[in-house]
Amino acid sequence: MPKKRSGGGLSPTQQAAKFLGVSVLAGAVLAGIALPAVGALGLAAKGSVEGFDALPTNLKTPPLSQRTNILDAEGGTIATVYSRDRTVVDLKDISPYMQKAIVAIEDSRFYEHGAIDLKGVLRALNKNARSGEVSEGASTLTQQYVKNVFVEEAGDDPTKVAQATQQTIGRKIQELKLAIQVEEELGKKKILENYLNITFFGQQAYGVEAASQRYFSKHAKDLTVQEAALLAGIVQSPSRYDPVNDEAEATKRRNVVLNRMAQVGDISTAEAEKAKKAPLGLKVSKPKNGCITAVDDASFFCDYVREVFLSEPVFGKTRKDRAKVWNQGGLTIRTTLDPQAQESVQQSLKDHVNKSDSVAAASTLVEPGTGKVLAMGQTKPYGYGKNETEINYSVDHAAGGSNFGFPTGSTFKPFVAAAALEEGRPPTQEYSSPYEMPYPEPVQTCSGKPWLNTAGEKVPNESESEVGPYRLKKAMALSVNTYFVQMVSDIGLCPVMKMTDALHVVQGSGEKLPEVPAISLGSKGVSPLTMASAYAAFASRGMYCTPIVIESIAQKIGNKQQSLDVPKSTCSRAMSEKTADTVSTLLQGVVDSGTGKAAGLTDRDNAGKTGTTDERKNAWFVGYTPNLSGAVWVGSASQQVKMKNITIGGQYHELVFGGAVPGPIWKDAMTGALAGKDSPSFNLVDIPDEDKNKDKDKNKDRDKEKPDDGNNGDDGNDGGDGGFIGGLVDGGNGNGGSDGGFPGNLIQGPGNGPGGRR
Repeated sequence: MPKKRSGGGLSPTQQAAKFLGVSVLAGAVLAGIALPAVGALGLAAKGSVEGFDALPTNLKTPPLSQRTNILDAEGGTIATVYSRDRTVVDLKDISPYMQKAIVAIEDSRFYEHGAIDLKGVLRALNKNARSGEVSEGASTLTQQYVKNVFVEEAGDDPTKVAQATQQTIGRKIQELKLAIQVEEELGKKKILENYLNITFFGQQAYGVEAASQRYFSKHAKDLTVQEAALLAGIVQSPSRYDPVNDEAEATKRRNVVLNRMAQVGDISTAEAEKAKKAPLGLKVSKPKNGCITAVDDASFFCDYVREVFLSEPVFGKTRKDRAKVWNQGGLTIRTTLDPQAQESVQQSLKDHVNKSDSVAAASTLVEPGTGKVLAMGQTKPYGYGKNETEINYSVDHAAGGSNFGFPTGSTFKPFVAAAALEEGRPPTQEYSSPYEMPYPEPVQTCSGKPWLNTAGEKVPNESESEVGPYRLKKAMALSVNTYFVQMVSDIGLCPVMKMTDALHVVQGSGEKLPEVPAISLGSKGVSPLTMASAYAAFASRGMYCTPIVIESIAQKIGNKQQSLDVPKSTCSRAMSEKTADTVSTLLQGVVDSGTGKAAGLTDRDNAGKTGTTDERKNAWFVGYTPNLSGAVWVGSASQQVKMKNITIGGQYHELVFGGAVPGPIWKDAMTGALAGKDSPSFNLVDIPDEDKNKDKDKNKDRDKEKPDDGNNGDDGNDGGDGGFIGGLVDGGNGNGGSDGGFPGNLIQGPGNGPGGRR
């Protein structure tokens, strides 16, 4: 192999080889003849080159990635997301100064030469041959555009980006060949337009419109001569000439561009001198990318929109296909978010729970009859710092939520009542409902194999004074455990499973609810969105509608726009109108005089149910009006905090229960969300009260909600569903069992036993 001379220059052999390479390349460019492969000079465009004519002539131009705008139901911007911040604009929407500035500094003979500036090529090749490396490109704007297309196609793949930007003679040859094709197909004006839309201007800004907004907070069409010169100067080295971080260097570069514009006659010398004396005039807009920047604390709603997009087959066959469309951007997504409802939810959450508290709260509002998710919020903000989280407590794990959801406690009882009513049990159904009783057996299941209480587990009510018999209306208002235990034993588990299936109630993990008796008291983790959607079916007289968050999507590809199909809510009858109306009547009693009295609205028909679980690790209120359904959860995401002797939102609580913290959150959120809205009425049914003379002295204080709405049950260590007795009632610590307890070491484990009392 030839050696360098001691002086460090090229040997005669190397100089000859370089000269030969320059001659061959120049001849190829001039004549378009076949170019032999010269391995020593790196003439390889695709590993090897058999000839110039053999190179591809079809430049694949992927649509330019652009920003996506996520809007609320009224058209207001929630957030802007993008892989590359870019807004494609027509040439007519770009300042003439900007057009002239970029041509003057990057390719002043752009309108005079063809795809290749021969003088520049020969000059650069000669210099490169003498230096022994590719130190000067002499690329025309057309060639630069071709290279930028390669970079755009590479996306965020570092290997492909390196290949697209490698400085080899083979790569330059490929650019030359494709530049010829581009010139023939597009013409000068379109090339200039495309170049100004594709090139990188630093500070995360791609294309001149994004750059103009970033540095000057104005549209590209409004750029002045000195502003245009600054942007044009950045292109050569966005980091070196970054005006935000090095104003002096950026000013020097801007002035170089102004001088060049004067030299080529775009502006006069006097104009150039005046512009050079002007300050940079920056009015920087910081990049606002991603759901973390969402307005009205709608970050988690925004993130849920993204998760829905990535999971819906209508946007692509595979998740990878859908992610490509999302990253491509250029979407305008109109969502179902109601700004009034969202503001009300977040304000209520902030009023009642601090982000620094040891527990969190989450709330979701859904419109009955349409499935539209109108609001979604929580007290731990979206983020990565202290007292922040990326986990959306309102949704299932697959959509960015907790691993399992959260045990619902007694908010599950209305599903049991609905199942019994559908089975023909009257709303006056009465059970003995003793203070404490062994779990009845056998209990029929869908599989035909009955559940047996082999462990002899017992179920207590909240207090010893809580003794039946009770009818359904009173049992629901007071959330009597033994009543619903007997109801499940009476109708069997299969009707309950059919009802929850019809209401799409699944665990937060996405798994079906297990067919075990403990689910009747809310032993399994469910998300607030699932609960709000299920209760919405009661509000809409038995029609369940799948939740939706996307109303419409317009996709912009280049300068063209098209509409995309979006998933629609699917509504189906989950129960009869009579059953739904009966449940609404029952749950109205809960907020009128039962455990949810503190949550009741005073200006419109409303209904709901409280729920509290094992050792007060979770507290719920789920309720609705005829035109809005909402769920509120309060607890620890790790399920490690027992809400006893605890301060939440600056207020001390000896014991937390569903009516005390979640109830007021629900009340305030619903009040604000419904302000100024219609106030329709329920279709109530007549449910006779119990015979007051039969037990007029029984539980005379039970109409007033007690601070302790949970049972201090025994620890359950003998099997069953997560320690059946211990977990079945509030205060119990069920650690045994085969199917109920969730792993305590998982981030969203919902506790050790089934759900609790209210």
